[in-house]
Amino acid sequence: MKLSNGFTQLIPSIVTAEAMIGSVVLLSVAMRTIPLGTAYVIWTGIGAVGAFLVGIIWLGEAPTPMRLTAALLIISGLLLMKWAEY
Repeated sequence: MKLSNGFTQLIPSIVTAEAMIGSVVLLSVAMRTIPLGTAYVIWTGIGAVGAFLVGIIWLGEAPTPMRLTAALLIISGLLLMKWAEY
């Protein structure tokens, strides 16, 4: 989304829109087998950590120790939420 420059760049805007639509479609597929609350938490967590990784890998953002710790805590929370189903 950052590369779309406020949706003024055509190709990044199209890629962003397709990713958003795909994300919601995959969320709906996940909700067929896991509860809404769990699915939503996992969906948002994957989005948050995914955006964090894209920022570091492709956009040159700094992977500071505090940011890495925060990402690990999000991942830990996702795992705990998923394991809480059983």
